[in-house]
Amino acid sequence: MAQLTGRALHYVFKIPDRKETMRFYRNVLGMKVLRHEEFAEGCEATCNGPYKGRWSKTMVGYGPEDNHFAIELTYNYGIHSYEKGNDFISITVKSKEALERAQKENWPILPENKLEAPGGYIFQVIDEDQPTDSDPVQKVTLASSNLPKSIEYWNGILGLKIFEQTDNSVLLGFKENEAKLELYCSGEAVTRGKAYGRIAFSCLHDEQPPLSELIEQKEQTILTPLISLPTPGKADVRVIILADPDGHEICFVDDESYRELSQPDPESEHVLELHMKKDTS
Repeated sequence: MAQLTGRALHYVFKIPDRKETMRFYRNVLGMKVLRHEEFAEGCEATCNGPYKGRWSKTMVGYGPEDNHFAIELTYNYGIHSYEKGNDFISITVKSKEALERAQKENWPILPENKLEAPGGYIFQVIDEDQPTDSDPVQKVTLASSNLPKSIEYWNGILGLKIFEQTDNSVLLGFKENEAKLELYCSGEAVTRGKAYGRIAFSCLHDEQPPLSELIEQKEQTILTPLISLPTPGKADVRVIILADPDGHEICFVDDESYRELSQPDPESEHVLELHMKKDTS
């Protein structure tokens, strides 16, 4: 198939404590609530993990999802802890302002300007002015057990461009001005626990079937074949969920529908606050 018209979208976390999580992302990192959705039952593409009950999705970021990398916070009602693996390493943001806010909020600043979100998710903060003309989110760093094998998958099969490479890491992405994916190899096996996340990209609707065929041809893993996912009151989107050689989950969503779905919803902040106040789980 031809090169994917890919776009970096977001990374998905399962969150154990919605109120403290929102305090961290809003008051410390300085992100905004872009949209919020409540679901009565589990997602067909396991967006919230292998849980069948009620859950919510909150998208947060520094700007509209059309041109900013977002964080998808999935909250499973009644589930307040997740076993962590070593698969997720960190997300890097450029924002000295986040460090200043952490001090005001009495949020611990760890060595090397790291901040730990509820659930144990690490954010590496670059102590520089937060950019206003580009996305402060620089990269997502995930673990690799075998760097050449990872590169063959992400670059050789999926077609992400290599921007930087060292003996134990590689920086990949579709475009220069987007958040990147960094894979770091420590030589250890990758474990995912139950807190495992998912990285999402978009591609054109017509590119999804050839992508599916390519993954099958290369005898790689498809976790969820092409499926249309509904969001109440919003656009349906078509997704395919893949897994790389270390089991990292990858969502490719059709770009056309996703741009419609992901428009900022000004009512989301109010809806989120309402549901947090009502939550007795």
